[in-house]
Amino acid sequence: MPVTVLLVDDEPLVRAGLRAVLEAQPDIEVVGEAADGAAVIPLVRQLRPDVVAMDVRMPLMDGIEATRAVLRTVAEPPKILVVTTFEDDEYVYEALRAGADGFLLKRARPAEIVHAVRLVAEGESLLFPASVRRLAVRYGDGARPAPTAPAHARLTEREAEVLRLMARGLSNAEIAARLVVGTETVKSHVSAVLAKLGARDRTQAVIAAYESGFMESG
Repeated sequence: MPVTVLLVDDEPLVRAGLRAVLEAQPDIEVVGEAADGAAVIPLVRQLRPDVVAMDVRMPLMDGIEATRAVLRTVAEPPKILVVTTFEDDEYVYEALRAGADGFLLKRARPAEIVHAVRLVAEGESLLFPASVRRLAVRYGDGARPAPTAPAHARLTEREAEVLRLMARGLSNAEIAARLVVGTETVKSHVSAVLAKLGARDRTQAVIAAYESGFMESG
């Protein structure tokens, strides 16, 4: 089955460009378009896309609020890929904290756009880990109140190791090779990490790790 994508951007040329790039791939299908975040929820419910490629800045409802709305109201939400002009934009970080799974630069080359959609759809690796780290360092200081008992304190030694490798952008298969264990074992560790951190996915877990100081502790 192809990866289905919903395009959300207030610039028709951006949507047309993304559609042309993605529909040239045999394993990706663009199933719909919207010009503002306010139209996302009904389209997601109707079309059930695997991925929403969503502009971070739009006039009526921006990508941050649209991401929150989708995750709050849709039972099985799609992956959300924020589309942005600047990778160091605080809006991008807020969208990631709101639950977006990654971000894509509007100036990205066609191959990078396709790779981003596929990677986010698979959900087994972190998109642009170095950029996520820079965003967390720049905007994450004090973003969350320090808990009395940090969630990462409940991680086992192996789970902590897996989280650090996740933060470096390694896929499940790459982590398995590094730790000399099976891929299913890694998937179990990743699931445990997400559950203990209360994270929706790898991106949220890594952001939580940086904001809590975990990544500076090891």
